[in-house]
Amino acid sequence: MGNARQPRKIRLSTTPTPEALAELRLGDIVYLDGLMYTAREGVYQRALEGQANIPMELPSQSATNFHCSPAARINADGSYTMGAVTATASFRFAKWLPEWLAKSGAKIVIGKGGMTSRDYKDYFVPNGALYLSTVGYGTGALLGRGVKSVEAVHWHEELGLAQAMWVLKCNNMGPFIVASDMAGNCLFERENERISANLHKVYEGTKPATLKRFGETDDKSEELIG
Repeated sequence: MGNARQPRKIRLSTTPTPEALAELRLGDIVYLDGLMYTAREGVYQRALEGQANIPMELPSQSATNFHCSPAARINADGSYTMGAVTATASFRFAKWLPEWLAKSGAKIVIGKGGMTSRDYKDYFVPNGALYLSTVGYGTGALLGRGVKSVEAVHWHEELGLAQAMWVLKCNNMGPFIVASDMAGNCLFERENERISANLHKVYEGTKPATLKRFGETDDKSEELIG
């Protein structure tokens, strides 16, 4: 364990240079400065399938797309109130990402759980983009502290507040963890491989399962999702 590389803490612009992105390594901890926008299936469908004009200049204003549904409201006087900003699972939107990355010029996508290395290699690498993951659960309020203001909310009447395109001004917003790199490698896949290699040692000496319910197995490398 003494040779394990400690994660670096990095401040990064939401309109990063190619050089800044190339410096990032899997597992680095990133804090963001600048404008970011929320866009998920509602925005993707409207902009890509519906061919609606994107209501901000991308990527010059922002190259960072947050898969998020803010805990926020639009007040009667037109001002905004925002508390937590909790990420949602990005794999749900993977089918739109190739076209979105190409059209929007996004270089950073933020969400929860990430995607596969195949997605990163097929979708992100050709567009010079990478993926940042939120760290654990329950960090929405912590991330909300990094939102200094809501600059605009687009398409809220058409899509509703959860699916609208929120434009957030951020200062030292994070922590986020670098989950893919410019070569399309996946942090979670890498760590799962390391864990699986020694997983049998954890269960040495334990008795086999006895209940034999549906899906139960003595192979600890298997996982049943259903």
